[in-house]
Amino acid sequence: MGAQEAGQRPRTARRLAAASLAVLLLAQGSLLFAIDRGPRPAEAPEPRAPRLGVPVEIEDPSGHALDAFGAALRRAGAHQGIARVAWFGASHTAGDQYVGRIRERLQARFGDAGAGFVSPVQPFAWSGNRAARVRSGGPWRVLRVDRGPVGEAYGYAGHAVESLRGGSWGTIDSLGGDSGPHRVGTYEIFFLRRPGGGRFEVRIDDRPVAVVDTEADAPRTGYARFRVRDREHRIAVRALGRNPVRIFGVVLERDRSGVVVDTLGIPGSRARGLLRGNDGIYREHLRRRRPDLVVLAYGTNESEDARVPLTRYEADLRRVVRRVRQTVPAASCLLVGPSDRPIRQADGSWAARPLTASVVAVQRRVSRDEGCGFFDTVAFMGGPLTMPAWAAASPPYAQPDHVHLTPLGYERLAEVLGDDLVAGISEAP
Repeated sequence: MGAQEAGQRPRTARRLAAASLAVLLLAQGSLLFAIDRGPRPAEAPEPRAPRLGVPVEIEDPSGHALDAFGAALRRAGAHQGIARVAWFGASHTAGDQYVGRIRERLQARFGDAGAGFVSPVQPFAWSGNRAARVRSGGPWRVLRVDRGPVGEAYGYAGHAVESLRGGSWGTIDSLGGDSGPHRVGTYEIFFLRRPGGGRFEVRIDDRPVAVVDTEADAPRTGYARFRVRDREHRIAVRALGRNPVRIFGVVLERDRSGVVVDTLGIPGSRARGLLRGNDGIYREHLRRRRPDLVVLAYGTNESEDARVPLTRYEADLRRVVRRVRQTVPAASCLLVGPSDRPIRQADGSWAARPLTASVVAVQRRVSRDEGCGFFDTVAFMGGPLTMPAWAAASPPYAQPDHVHLTPLGYERLAEVLGDDLVAGISEAP
């Protein structure tokens, strides 16, 4: 063997050793260098979830329907006040699925001023507030404006809870909401004073702070206000004794600028139901909350009321809107139309519900005449008979009942409508 061959063999051995090490490391998932083995076949892209929902705009022929709300948002963004929203509606609203997400979007941009108006007892299975957790015990009676006696005291939200015996309790925990912990600086309990009214204890963070007596010589409103350190808290109310205690709700706010959205939904309700309660108490509560925007999100249930003449529906809706305009004339107003609600045919197919288009037309006309904005939810969904596609999407945007949306669908609605509410608004006052 010559000297040259002797010098080459170690280098060859080193190359083989390095190649063996590279193969070993590649097998273990550590890439030290790339080896060009030619082009690889293209991998099929993962299927993307459909993005449903059309970004329609709020209709505002006057061009000024949302001016008051826009001014309030600018003040809130400049740390000069609170912008409040009173959002009335049926089951789409009551669950706080899209309204709560709009609350979160507005508060993220303009400031968090609190969770708003919350019942200390969950009144309906399909209801809640994403910013707080509600628990209760003992027997409570739920009164709702659309099904109870005409002229009864149902209050601001259109529903109230009433204790049936001493010891019944309810709590609102700002730490356990779906959207995370929220701070509270002020509580205000709305309740009814009346002959034979009972007493209730108020506890904050498990410490007793007051006993409130609701006995009075005649029915009238009552309020109990408590200021606390600005942080997460839990408030509890507990009925004392046999006499009934009626509570309309509890306001959770903060002593700082920002946005507050009151979710005021009743599953299965219609707009005209708001007219059946005690008018004086409703107006007093609405004025006390001082909303900068009042939203009326109805129509999905009205779209099945084939026996109600459209003329009557329009007259009732005008009364509802005009009462709001008279009670809080400085507030902006917005009507949110019905969602698509198809009819199942005998052969299993779906057909568009004829009355939906008529309800939308009435709401559009009333909103124009009364100086309100109008959001066409059917158009947002893509037009009539789009609900089946929303329910069949993967993942689904609508529930199998073809009436309600899934969290994904409500999130998309909150995105589009939430963007509409702040379109063209800067934080500068």
